Amino acid sequence: MTDTPVTPLLDKVKIPADLRKLEPSQLRQFADELRSETISAVSVTGGHLGAGLGVVELTTAIHYVFNTPEDRLVWDVGHQCYPHKILTGRRDRIRTLRTGGGLSGFTKRTESEYDPFGAAHSSTSISAALGFAIANKLNDKPGKAIAVIGDGSMSAGMAYEAMNNAQAAGNRLVVILNDNDMSIAPPVGGLSAYLARLVSSRPFLSLREVAKRISRKLPEPLHIAARKTDEFARGMAMGGTLFEELGFYYVGPIDGHNLDHLIPVLENVRDAAEGPCLIHVVTKKGHGYAPAEAAPDKYHGVVKFDVVTGKQDKGPGGGPPAYQNVFGETLAKLAETDDRIVAITAAMPSGTGVDKFAQAHPTRSFDVGIAEQHAVTFAAGLAAQGMRPFCAIYSTFLQRAYDQVVHDVCIQNLPVRFAIDRAGLVGADGSTHAGSFDVTYLATLPNMVVMAAADEAELAHMTYTAALHDSGPIAFRYPRGNGTGVALPEVPKRLEIGKGRVVREGKSVAILSLGTRLAEALKAADTLDAKGLSTTVADLRFVKPLDEELIRRLMATHEVVVTVEEASIGGLGAHVLTLASDLGLTDAGLKIRTMRLPDKFQEHDNPQKQYDEAGLNAPQIVDTVLKALRHNSAGVEEAGVRA
Repeated sequence: MTDTPVTPLLDKVKIPADLRKLEPSQLRQFADELRSETISAVSVTGGHLGAGLGVVELTTAIHYVFNTPEDRLVWDVGHQCYPHKILTGRRDRIRTLRTGGGLSGFTKRTESEYDPFGAAHSSTSISAALGFAIANKLNDKPGKAIAVIGDGSMSAGMAYEAMNNAQAAGNRLVVILNDNDMSIAPPVGGLSAYLARLVSSRPFLSLREVAKRISRKLPEPLHIAARKTDEFARGMAMGGTLFEELGFYYVGPIDGHNLDHLIPVLENVRDAAEGPCLIHVVTKKGHGYAPAEAAPDKYHGVVKFDVVTGKQDKGPGGGPPAYQNVFGETLAKLAETDDRIVAITAAMPSGTGVDKFAQAHPTRSFDVGIAEQHAVTFAAGLAAQGMRPFCAIYSTFLQRAYDQVVHDVCIQNLPVRFAIDRAGLVGADGSTHAGSFDVTYLATLPNMVVMAAADEAELAHMTYTAALHDSGPIAFRYPRGNGTGVALPEVPKRLEIGKGRVVREGKSVAILSLGTRLAEALKAADTLDAKGLSTTVADLRFVKPLDEELIRRLMATHEVVVTVEEASIGGLGAHVLTLASDLGLTDAGLKIRTMRLPDKFQEHDNPQKQYDEAGLNAPQIVDTVLKALRHNSAGVEEAGVRA
C-alpha cells in the first residue's frame, strides 16, 4: 500500500450510478480500493480514520443497493463519511479535507446533493431520516430514507424518541445500526447471516403477513399467543426485542464487512412491504488497516501519518501541556484530599481530561455515554446529596443540555461544576464543534458563576476555585489545544469570585480580556505603547459576576475601553456595556468597543486564519483602538465647529 494506491475499479466510479454498473463479483475489489484511497487521503490531511474504515463495505453496499441521492442517506455524526465522499463525486477534492476552502470533515448540505442532512453531533440521524420519509409519503414520492447510526449514538435518548415515532413512515424508513464497539446481540456468523437473509426476504414477510391476518381472526387468547410465538422465535434467533417493541422489524446481526451477506439483506429490505426496519450490522473500527485495528482509540482521529508504518506526525513533542490534561491532572490531585469530588463526562473521557482523573479515582469517574442531558441532571443529583461533581463537556455539546442546566441546576442553585472544554474556535473541526456560545448562554442565568482561563496556570486555579465553590453552580471554560507555556503552580490558589487582575498598567487605553485572547491583548498593548498610547491590560477572569469595581476604575481613568473575548455577541462585551449604561458612563463620552466572534458560523480552517477572520488578533485590536480614537477626535473637532 502506498500513498497513491492503484485503483482501477474506483477510477471508473465517479458517482453511485457508476457503482451500480459493476457486477456483484467486483464489489470486493472495489471496497478494497475505496479503503486504500481513504487511508491515502487521510494520511495527507489528517482527520477521522477508524470509523470510516469500519464502514467501507457498508458504504459500498448502501450506494449499490439504494438509489441515492433520490433515496436519502443520513449518516449519524458524519465522522465516518470519508468513503461516502469519495464515492459521491468528491474524490478529486478528498485531499482538501478539513483545510481552508476544502471539504468538511462531516456531511454538509451545501457540499453535495448526496449529503441531504448535515451532521456532526450524534443521535440526530433517525429523526432527520424520519422527516425525509414522511415528506416523501405525504408527497407520494417513492424515495426511502436510510439512517446509519452507531451503537454509541444509540446511547442518546433522541434516537429512541425518533424510533418511538417511526411507525408512520412505513417501509420508507430504514435504520442501520452500525455496532462497532459493544455487542448487543449474539455473535456474528454464518447462521445469523442466513437467518437475517431469511427473515428479511419477501416470501418470509409475505408469509408472516398472512399469518398475522389469520391470527387476528382467532379468539383473543390464541391471537396473543401466536404473536408472542413469532416474537419469541425471532428474538431467540437474532435478538432485537427492544427494537421490535418500538415498532421496527429487526434484522441481524450481520457481518458488516461481508458484502455477500450485506447485499442480499439490503435488497430484501429495499423491496419489503413491511414497516420501518432496523438492520443490525457489526463492524470493526479501522477494519483493513492493521495499525488502526490494533489501536482504534489512537486512530479515531489522526494527524498526518505514514501509510506503511502507521506512525503519526505529531511534531517534535514536548512543549506546553494540553488544556484538558491540565484540568484532568489538577482535578485528580485535588480529589486525593477531597473524597466528595467526582467527575462526569459524556463519551469524551480523553477529550476532556477525565481519563486522567479516572486513572487515579476509577470509582468516582463516570462516562455516561452520549447523553449530555442525563450527565447534567445526574451531576445535579450528586450535588444535592453533598458531592462535588465536575461535569466535563465540550462547549458545543453542552448546548444539548441547556434545559437541564437551567431547570435542574440553576433554579435549584445546586453546586454543579461545569468544566467546558473546546471553548472558542476549533480549527479543522469547524462550526459544528466551535464553542462559540457558552459565555452568552451561561452568563444570562441567575446563580451561575462563569470564568474563563487565560492560560494553563489560570485553569489550575479555576479548577481549584470551582472545587471549593459550594454556594451554587460555577462554570469555567478553556480552549482546545496546548497551553501558552506558563509555569503551572505547585499548589493552585483559590480565586476571589468576581475579581479580575490587572496584568499591565497604563493610562490612555484599557483592554479588558476574557480568556485566552489575553496573549494577543498584550501584543496589541506593545504596539499601542510604541505609538505613544499608554495601555492597561486586564484579565477579567469572570464574566459573571463582573468585577464592577475594576471596570468602573478603568472606565473612569481611560479614554478608550475595549473588551476582547472568544465568544459570541451577548457575552462579556454586552455585560460591560450594560454596566456602563446602568452607571450612566455612556453619557459621559467614554468610548467603549466590543470585540467578539462574528455573527456567523465560521468554516473550518487553520486556527490563526480563523482568528484573523474573526478579527481577534493583536493587529485587529490595535486597529479597533485607533479607529475609536480617530472617531473621538473627529467628534471633538465637529463640536468645536458647531460651537
